[in-house]
Amino acid sequence: MLKPRLETDPLDHPGDFRRALREWFRREGRDYPWRRTREPWAILVSEVMLQQTQVATVLKRGFYRRFLEAFPSPAELACCDDDTLLKAWEGLGYYRRARQLREAARVIEEDHGGRFPATLEAIHALPGVGRYTAGAVWSFAFDRPAPIVDGNITRVLARLMDFTGEVNRPAAQRQLWDWAGALLDRRRPRLHNSALMELGQTRCRPGVPDCLACPVARFCRSGEPQSLPRKAAGPATTAIDEHVVFARRGGRVLLHKLPEGRRSGMWRLPVRQPAEVAALELLHRRKYGITRYRVTLHVHRAGRFKAGADERWHPIDELDKLAMPPADRAALMAVLGGE
Repeated sequence: MLKPRLETDPLDHPGDFRRALREWFRREGRDYPWRRTREPWAILVSEVMLQQTQVATVLKRGFYRRFLEAFPSPAELACCDDDTLLKAWEGLGYYRRARQLREAARVIEEDHGGRFPATLEAIHALPGVGRYTAGAVWSFAFDRPAPIVDGNITRVLARLMDFTGEVNRPAAQRQLWDWAGALLDRRRPRLHNSALMELGQTRCRPGVPDCLACPVARFCRSGEPQSLPRKAAGPATTAIDEHVVFARRGGRVLLHKLPEGRRSGMWRLPVRQPAEVAALELLHRRKYGITRYRVTLHVHRAGRFKAGADERWHPIDELDKLAMPPADRAALMAVLGGE
């Protein structure tokens, strides 16, 4: 691939690197709603939503706007019940994030008198807030200097510094954070960190980077940036089958409330063992992914059955009020539509 030659080491001339990065961002940085505000609560919500979720998903489906309309400050979320919270978060997945955000809201209300913490240490101490999120809120909301390293910045730094180690190892993470700190523009941290993230999203993207359009290509040590970053292999994907039943009585369907786990409190079609559904009519089949599992969901028409614990009949015309895993909702709607 074509790539400009290294002209200046970024650590030898960090001021030149920062200047090139911020001038590019001022020209070409994209407009996101969380970049239009310095309200720390709104920025914290965006950062939690964007963990393990693409920007396009958060924006195009309106998750961010609707969530802030429902919970414009920590006070509203702190007193929110599980059903309301899970419904507001439905479709984003990783529901533990929503509960941790609520716990953070409760700490803000109870320990900080409803005022968002004003130190990096206090932000980091909020439930569910790690080093990256704390630094992001500190720099984006308060314009105070803190390095940040997320997936995009990891990719930028690994290529910029020609780092061939496995970036998901603890020692590699320490090195990446050190480089992020060394390159940080301490006078303009909000602008700098936004630009570094934007660079990873648009120019130094996964796969083949657009080196010819990169504003800091002359600072990049890597000769083969497309081969970086390198990661240690994660756990293999496991294929599993789930069997659920569709039971209807007039205008109601039977649903099960999950008592524990990552989707605790959500409603789904009742799960049955394969032997229990072997003779039942198969109505629908769909695939979905969750963490390292590739699931095939089989929906069977219920024959004679006994309702289990935490299983309840719900009016079909009120299903949109319930929090449900997206795969179960889609499967249920497909079955109802096919009747």
